[in-house]
Parts: sequence; structure tokens; C-alpha cells
Amino acid sequence: MGVMDGKVALVTGAARGVGRAVALEMARAGAAVVVNDLGVSLSGEGGGDAQPAEEVVAEIAAIGGRAIANYGSVARWDDAQAMVRAAIDAFGRIDAVVNNAGNLRDVLFHKMTEEDFDAVVGVHLKGTFNVSRAAAPYFKEQGGGAYVHMSSTSGLVGNFGQANYAAAKLGIIALSKSIALDMQRFNVRSNAVAPFAWTRMVSSIPTDTPEQQQRVEGLKKLVPEKVAALCVALCSDAAAGVTGQIFGSRNNEIYLFSQPRPIRTAHTADGWTPEAIIERVIPQFRNDFYPLHRSGEVFTWDPV
Repeated sequence: MGVMDGKVALVTGAARGVGRAVALEMARAGAAVVVNDLGVSLSGEGGGDAQPAEEVVAEIAAIGGRAIANYGSVARWDDAQAMVRAAIDAFGRIDAVVNNAGNLRDVLFHKMTEEDFDAVVGVHLKGTFNVSRAAAPYFKEQGGGAYVHMSSTSGLVGNFGQANYAAAKLGIIALSKSIALDMQRFNVRSNAVAPFAWTRMVSSIPTDTPEQQQRVEGLKKLVPEKVAALCVALCSDAAAGVTGQIFGSRNNEIYLFSQPRPIRTAHTADGWTPEAIIERVIPQFRNDFYPLHRSGEVFTWDPV
């Protein structure tokens, strides 16, 4: 008996990397799977290639599982509706959505175009909304369901040249929490995962210096399968009551991330003026200001 026996899962961006690993792990756990993938380049461009998604479907069939391929774009409302409908038509229900589809257009902020920004936010943040919203009526009607949304430490901590990606990934955190709050009464759960894995999404990291080369060699140890296990666990009935949380998976480590809460306060009975804030508040808070860290400066130890 698998933890997802009798369940149906939709995994977006499921032809490669973390998405592929999640789709296969869902099948091993007993779920029927909709393998969604648009089959485009890392930047989201190209005419679309059906073969990668079909190969994952074949892999699932080879281990005795059930799966269908879907080639819709999460960035399009109608496509998101159709991929959820495909799950209902093929398998009779939908129980889990893993929002994994993504693209990258890394560029320094002062050089970023509107198209660069919109293309990435449209897939990550709007795509997560589209697919989640498409599944919501079915989850509500059946009185249960689970979402897992892929975030990133690029949004939680920060990274260089990724304003579009970081904004989308931090937005997904807020979206996940809002879904958890709004749909709790229907027994629907929503959690976010920041995955650490060597995939084509991170393979563009520069290797111009020995330090960068050393970091990349460490990242190559991070296999997508370790992320997949966490995603499947969060979608299972055994994770009932786990909602509105932010997790991370880094090889054999699993994290629970903090969420923003006040850490210092300053009060005056007379109200604040700009001059008083400059004189009193900023010096009082300065020791607790966060430095401009990048993700790699926070997660400095070797994967275990």
C-alpha cells in the first residue's frame, strides 16, 4: 500500500528535473498522474516538444503505474482548466496539485526588460494561481485536496540577477498561505517547498571562478528524488493538518522555514517625526538589519 493509493495527482513541469522525480514518486506511492509539460526551452521559448512528457508517462507505465501526458501552458487560464479536467476525465477525480513548472530569464535588474519580468512571473506566480484555481472547485466539492507549490531560496533569501524569479517565488509563498487560509474549512491544504536540486533550472550558474566551480560541484550532489519524497508526503492523507508552511529539501536535509514576524519594536508616546526616526529608530534597529545575503551565502555547508 502506497501513501497515495487511490489518489490522482497533477504535476506541472513534470518532464524533467524535480517535476519528473515528483511524478515518478507519486506513481510509486500509488497515485495516477497527469504529467504536464509544455516541452519548451529553459527560458520558456520554443514550439513545444511532446516527447519529454510522453517519456515520463512511459516510465510510469513501466513500473505499473497509470499516467497521461498534458502539454498545456500553466500561464494560460484555459490550459490550466483543461489540465485539471484531463485528470477528471481520465481518472475520475483530482486529489493533489504540485505546481512545479518554471522558466528562467536571469538578467541584472537595471537591464531587465518588461518581457523578461512578465514571462517569468507569468509562469511561476500566475501559473501557480491558474492551476491551483482550476483545481479549487473540485477540492471544495469533495471536501479535501492538497497543493504543493515550488518556491525558492532566491525569493526567501535573495540571489543575484533574478529579480523576476525571486519576486515570483516569494509571491508564491504569500499565495500558498492565502490558499491555506481560504480553503482550510474545506479540508484543503497548501504548502510551499524550496527545492535544492541539480536541474537545468540551476545549470546556468556561472563557473568563472574556482569558488563558483566548487559551489556547482556541491550542487551536483543534490538529486531531485530527495525533493520528490517530501512533496509526496505533503500530499498524502498522513500530512493532514500540515498547511500554510514553507519547507526546504536539500539532499538528506529537510527544513522548516520561518515566516516574517516582528523582531524589534520602537514606541513613542508623542508620535514619530522623520528626524526622530533617523535619530532613534534606525540606530536602535541597525544591529538587527539583515545583510544582503545571497542564497549560497546562507547555505554554506556541504550537502549531507
